[in-house]
Amino acid sequence: MPAAKASAIGIDFGTTNSVVARANGEGAADLVRFAAPDGLSSVFRSALCFWQDEDARGGLAHEAGPWAIAEFLEFPQGSRFLQSFKSVAANPNFEQASVFEARMRFEQLGQIFLSHLRAHGGDPLADLPERIVVGRPVRYVGARPDPALARTRYDAMFEALGRPVHYVYEPLAAAYSFASRLNAPATLLVADFGGGTSDFSIVRVAPDAAQRCVPLGAAGIGIAGDRFDYRIMDHLVLPLLGKGGRYRSFDKVLEIPAGHFTDFGDWSRLALMRNRRTLDELARLRRAALDPAAIGRMIAVVEHELGHGLYEAVGKLKRALSAQDHAVFSFESADLTINTEVARADFERWIAPDLARIAETVDSALATAHLTPADIDHVFLTGGSSLIPAVRRLFAERFGESRLAGGEELTSIAHGLALIGGAPDIADWIAPEESGA
Repeated sequence: MPAAKASAIGIDFGTTNSVVARANGEGAADLVRFAAPDGLSSVFRSALCFWQDEDARGGLAHEAGPWAIAEFLEFPQGSRFLQSFKSVAANPNFEQASVFEARMRFEQLGQIFLSHLRAHGGDPLADLPERIVVGRPVRYVGARPDPALARTRYDAMFEALGRPVHYVYEPLAAAYSFASRLNAPATLLVADFGGGTSDFSIVRVAPDAAQRCVPLGAAGIGIAGDRFDYRIMDHLVLPLLGKGGRYRSFDKVLEIPAGHFTDFGDWSRLALMRNRRTLDELARLRRAALDPAAIGRMIAVVEHELGHGLYEAVGKLKRALSAQDHAVFSFESADLTINTEVARADFERWIAPDLARIAETVDSALATAHLTPADIDHVFLTGGSSLIPAVRRLFAERFGESRLAGGEELTSIAHGLALIGGAPDIADWIAPEESGA
């Protein structure tokens, strides 16, 4: 039977995963589930795959989510796979992605992504309500992110839905979701660890009042799961691809510039390295390198689209080290094979500088709310990286283990967005205009 019309839709467009929820008009919300190739799921991977097809419009066919991954794995050499493209939303240096002969702006990629998201969502997303609420980070990823540019690109992307869109800070949405569990007033800190950013919001929860939550303060930083992934790549993979090596330049021997490896830290950029200019540059570097085989392996990673498999192996290791003290990093291909044991202690040492900056950002959120750790009643940890023991320990040391809570790590933001969309006080939750943020 067709799904009943929702009063609001909440869309958590994430760097790694996207989730959609529907408010039912009765103070509750349901997640939209997708019949993905690997089984029913409420999580839709934020990925796109393109391939040439003369029967498709413009000669270019495409898919999104887990279907994009399936298409890529079936024919990696004949496709272009893009993941984590949200991370370029606020980057003024990003103008277009090269997809075969096509040049695509961020909003074009986003519109294609949304079209597949809706199609795979079926009836629950066929007839959209008038109220659509979309999450946005407190701080966008990047060294010098441009929030106004990101807002412009988001507006153009979500214009494809044909409805006005309201933006709410992602951790505030998670706070609203968590508040629905409580039955007594409390001051709540929400720590949202996404793929590209870590965001923190503090709210006063009053479940019996007309306004369920009052925002008190917020802070964010462009360090999260993707940065942790890069730390693993930097220590286990990039040395095998030539990082730290040397090359000859006339009568001098110089260290290979680190810039050649920068794109390996961002899935969205790594996927775009397979272009003639970059490959020609790497070929010249291989001829001059003292260890040409290492540069040859880097070329193979780019040319043979091995990045997806490498990051899947990185993610598997990261998850394993969240549950055990030691795990094996394993990756095998015709061009590159790695099998090495990694200790959790080593991983924690690699990400220690990132955790220190995250801790500073938590302190900044407390400062904006004029509160101390003792004033916080509950700490709600959400997002995949919240499961990393060192991340949880950071909050336990500040607030006490008894005050930490979790659950629904990948879906709480969408759930909260939908609940906010269905609430009468939505204006209190709208993110400020980027010019004043």
